[in-house]
Amino acid sequence: MTKPVELRVGGSTYRVISSASAEELERLAGVVDETLAGISPPGRPMPPQAMLLAAIALAHEVEVQRERADRIAARSREKVSEILARLDGTIARAEDKLRHADQT
Repeated sequence: MTKPVELRVGGSTYRVISSASAEELERLAGVVDETLAGISPPGRPMPPQAMLLAAIALAHEVEVQRERADRIAARSREKVSEILARLDGTIARAEDKLRHADQT
């Protein structure tokens, strides 16, 4: 059975049980805590709205990175297609030259 992990986020401690490792949970909690720190002034109690804003900010960041990854993947596919087309053309020309050489 997985042991509970205590995570401190936004000045509060949470017990979490997850299939993720304690190290991963602590790292992710640190990301959330860092995001919260940018939203709410230090030393003040963390309002629930701050947690929501942090979640929205992190979700937005995920979307931006996904869109970037999608653009990179599309560009990569386009470049690979261009390279394959050039290779096909080069091979076809080489085959034509070989056929022409065999006929002479």
